[in-house]
Amino acid sequence: MCVIGYGGVSDHKQEGDGTTPVGAWPAREVFFRGDRITQPITKLPCQSLSPRDGWCDDPLDSQYNRRVELPYPASHEVMMREDGLYDLIVVLGYNDEPVVAGRGSAIFLHVAAPDLKPTQGCIALRPRDLLRVVSAFVPGDIVEVVGPTAI
Repeated sequence: MCVIGYGGVSDHKQEGDGTTPVGAWPAREVFFRGDRITQPITKLPCQSLSPRDGWCDDPLDSQYNRRVELPYPASHEVMMREDGLYDLIVVLGYNDEPVVAGRGSAIFLHVAAPDLKPTQGCIALRPRDLLRVVSAFVPGDIVEVVGPTAI
């Protein structure tokens, strides 16, 4: 079971709309909180987060939908969250080749909230399930998000 954005799924994702984008997104790399969990087993590029890691979510900034070093002047997410949701992250290749301003940023596969609360647009799994998925990923694997189907 996974959790998606509070706005459901969309094939017209926009920054801040709370939807999870429909499509096939490559699993790019893994980040983890080395102060909270051990390095996961994976064949994807993998590195520990630092307090200086952020992700730009300002569509007007040149680093939109990119990892940035904190402090950063434009709007951004702090990657070392206190709530544990980013203790393990898989960066998905959404809106990154090329980046289109306003089409959505920071679409990750990450740890679900204990109450399985919807995300801001990411895909979230229980920690045990996320570890299992991360260990199975190899470079080139994709995560596919499908929309509702007509009957």
